[in-house]
Amino acid sequence: MHISWLGTTAIKLQTKPLDKDIVIVIDPYKPASGSFPRSLTPEIGLYTRGEKNSITLSANPYTLSTPGEIDTKGVLVTAAEGHEAGTTMVRIDVEGVSLGHLGLTNKPLTAKQLEVLAGIDILCIPVGHPDSYDAEAAVKAVNTIEPRVVIPMAFKSDNDKTAKPVDSFLKEIGSKNGDVEKKVIIKKRDLPQEETEVIVLEKE
Repeated sequence: MHISWLGTTAIKLQTKPLDKDIVIVIDPYKPASGSFPRSLTPEIGLYTRGEKNSITLSANPYTLSTPGEIDTKGVLVTAAEGHEAGTTMVRIDVEGVSLGHLGLTNKPLTAKQLEVLAGIDILCIPVGHPDSYDAEAAVKAVNTIEPRVVIPMAFKSDNDKTAKPVDSFLKEIGSKNGDVEKKVIIKKRDLPQEETEVIVLEKE
């Protein structure tokens, strides 16, 4: 699974569950400023805050913007109801790896949300944005879910210059990883077994 960060809460996944490469895009919302793709051609498009203000998704992808489940092309997607009306949190299971994406939220997770997110390997969590977790609350959410890998998102970038940098979250969670990666490749056999690993992605 290749994971890249497009800015704000937008995440792109490239995976090959069967015999064909599959691209999954989460939250492809057009930002108010900064660089962002004008269009994308994923096989699956997922939205945590509804489909309004999305960039163009070409090639007629499967989309999900409400609580529910889709199972297509070797990818299982489960969406739980978010805290606000019209919002969701998503879980993706593919290639023996599970990834959870919390969308843009700053509230403690509900029992139903935790049920969907239980046992995930990778957690994409919002930090920095005014409507996202502060460092302490983000670490509490991480400790509740207990993923093997944490990928912060929604921190300061050219798409959102008013958001806070990722530094305070890294300090709070005790991460010594100062390296920023353009794209990360995670396979089931490479998942950390002992301590949770934090991976900071450079905006693509």
